[in-house]
Amino acid sequence: MRPVAKLIACGALAILLGAFQSARAQTSGASKKRVTADPAAEALNRLLAEAQEAADRKDYATAAKDYRAYLEKKPDDALVHFNLGYVYTALESPADARTEYEKAISLDPKMTPAYVNLGLALLASDPAAAVAPLQNAVELSPEEVRPRLFLGKALERSGKPAQAIEVYQDAKKLAPEDVDVQLALGRALLNASRAAEAEAEFRAALAMHSDQPRVAQAHLGLARALLAQNTPGKMPDAAAELAAYLEAQPGDAAARVDRAAVLEGLKKYDDALAELDRAAAGPEDLRALKLRGKICFEQKRYPDAVAAIQKASALAPRDPDIPALLGHLYLLEKDYPSAVRALVSAHNVQPEATDVLGDLVSAEYFAKNYPATLAALDDLAKLQELSPARWFIRAACYDKLDQPAEALEAYRKFLQLNTDENNDMYFEASARVRVLTVELQNKKKR
Repeated sequence: MRPVAKLIACGALAILLGAFQSARAQTSGASKKRVTADPAAEALNRLLAEAQEAADRKDYATAAKDYRAYLEKKPDDALVHFNLGYVYTALESPADARTEYEKAISLDPKMTPAYVNLGLALLASDPAAAVAPLQNAVELSPEEVRPRLFLGKALERSGKPAQAIEVYQDAKKLAPEDVDVQLALGRALLNASRAAEAEAEFRAALAMHSDQPRVAQAHLGLARALLAQNTPGKMPDAAAELAAYLEAQPGDAAARVDRAAVLEGLKKYDDALAELDRAAAGPEDLRALKLRGKICFEQKRYPDAVAAIQKASALAPRDPDIPALLGHLYLLEKDYPSAVRALVSAHNVQPEATDVLGDLVSAEYFAKNYPATLAALDDLAKLQELSPARWFIRAACYDKLDQPAEALEAYRKFLQLNTDENNDMYFEASARVRVLTVELQNKKKR
């Protein structure tokens, strides 16, 4: 008797085996026919058996060699072409796998697993090309759920989210209790900016009480759906869902940073820093360092904030936001020379950023760089109306540079715009206007 050829599964495609028992029975039934008991036929039978045994023990190189040798003698065996495609998949030879799946389909156009595996072989490199074979698999096996899941993924990756959602919804009608379908539909809705609908799907997935990995993914999906809605009332729930996910996946540093960001938004700064500490098994990444700097800034721990942002600067020296943040922090620490250096760098990158220019005006002024302060004020005035405080600084700079006429004009402009007659600037400006007026009048008399 000839050994029964069988569908073999390997690597990430093992999930397909259970889904297509009927296809296996159909394709392998023909293999049970009696073969003439001659030496050549017996040799082929042994070769096929050895190939299948090698595949079973995951010796894929030997299996591929034996299957190829078998197909040299019997090139029209669709099932062996299919099995060889599986083996090539395990050997990470997608082009060879694709060729074998296509050959199997040409020999047996109704072999659903071959269409599925061909689609999966194309999915990573060319998802648009994967759509057609996966659509064929759905049409050949309309009651099967897995082909629809893979087709939905191919459509998503091809930039067709609406079609993917329809496919997942059809799969949900076939298998309303299938948590994988529920998760896929939730993710597709979330990626299509339909976060409220995605929230409902992830909550439904959690209600199915599946295995831990799927429950963890449902918690993560629900957290992201809540965050995407950007509603303050949903943020505590998002933090709780991320915590539930992290109980199952404690090593997911990115999710820990996500949770830290949520906690920072809720002003739970100590909890946020603790989450960042747990995320930092190794050197912190750019996002975590920026967040740590922001939290320390909110807590008025300026040296710690500076240390974090300096590390971020070393990681991303061209990040346009970092010099501006560093400059602001140096300004708060009254390290004016360092603030000037950072803010000049930030201004060169973002010449129209008024917040940067405003900080640069203050840094130059407190560093007693009065001409530079006036230059920064001139740049700022091109972008917005100067505030009363900026006019006071302009006047003070002219005063320090012994330019009384310009100082008097600027002080008067300040007094014209100022509405608070109880602040120190008002009293100083009023006094200087009186003094400068007299000085200029005396100069005219000479």
